[in-house]
Amino acid sequence: MATFGAASTNVNPNRSTEVVQPPSDSVSSLSFSPKANFLIATSWDNQVRCWEVMKSGTTVNTVPKASISHDHPVLCSAWKDDGTTVFSGGCDKQVKMWPLLSGGQPVTVAMHDAPVKELAWIPEMNLLVTGSWDKTLRYWDLRQQNPTWVQQLPERCYALTVRHPLMVVGTADRNLIVFNLQNPQSEFKRVVSPLKYQTRCLAAFPDQQGFLIGSIEGRVGVHHLDDSQSSKNFTFKCHRDGNDIYSVNSLNFHPIHHTFATAGSDGAFNFWDKDSKQRLKAMLRCNQPIPCSTFNNDGSIFAYAVCYDWSKGAENHNPSTAKTYIYLHLPQEAEVKGKPRAGTSSRK
Repeated sequence: MATFGAASTNVNPNRSTEVVQPPSDSVSSLSFSPKANFLIATSWDNQVRCWEVMKSGTTVNTVPKASISHDHPVLCSAWKDDGTTVFSGGCDKQVKMWPLLSGGQPVTVAMHDAPVKELAWIPEMNLLVTGSWDKTLRYWDLRQQNPTWVQQLPERCYALTVRHPLMVVGTADRNLIVFNLQNPQSEFKRVVSPLKYQTRCLAAFPDQQGFLIGSIEGRVGVHHLDDSQSSKNFTFKCHRDGNDIYSVNSLNFHPIHHTFATAGSDGAFNFWDKDSKQRLKAMLRCNQPIPCSTFNNDGSIFAYAVCYDWSKGAENHNPSTAKTYIYLHLPQEAEVKGKPRAGTSSRK
């Protein structure tokens, strides 16, 4: 009875706005258009869905706009920088390009030999980059059928982040491969993860001088590329509850303030300032994991999915309670604007 009570009160403890008509299975990625408040979600139900988000003051409404299907679960998504087109990839080993704004049909623009786990559009190069469990990274010019370059990776691609000219790829075995996209056909640097456990997510610093890394062991690393800045590197624990340790699933920099959000399998999301090394806001825990999250283009909306992530296996999957939710949180400035640590001293 206790668990029933907890579940009934903790579905939406932060009183976020619920997105209407959510996916029927867990959400694998969320991405906002860089130009407008259109939200994309990919799901294990093989669908890519789009909603229009309308915000008036503190009132938010969502309207389902369109959806497309893949043949298998979809794992990742990205928008073209002009906000017209969505890319999605997944377990059918292909990437579809969906000209959403024009109402066009999706076409396959990239192929791999195993599921596509990550993708990103690089506007400075007019190329799509895709990372797969086939241990390759592939660059695609959308006018050509074959990749312009295939980069071998040491292991399966688990995470990818791009802020031109910086790109960082996280693979199995805790490899982190850094690329300078001005010379994309060779590795710039290879780093062993500062975290002892499997890499789950990455986020390049807005100033391209380093990156964040999150692991399955409730920990985040802050890593600078320049060895002369290594004294600024540190790791911190998060998404833990006593002896229970949860995965950090998502890292998102705020587009204006350059603070960042973490979301985890404990059902919580938090806002942090890496420069003053402090947590700005801890949100209340939802009763299911948060597998993915994202800010909209001006940082006024934070979207996060709440659904089972299979981190505790099939025996902990209860179809009657495992509903999928997507929520929209409107961050207050105090939650996301960095502030100097009170009584700034040498205290870490």
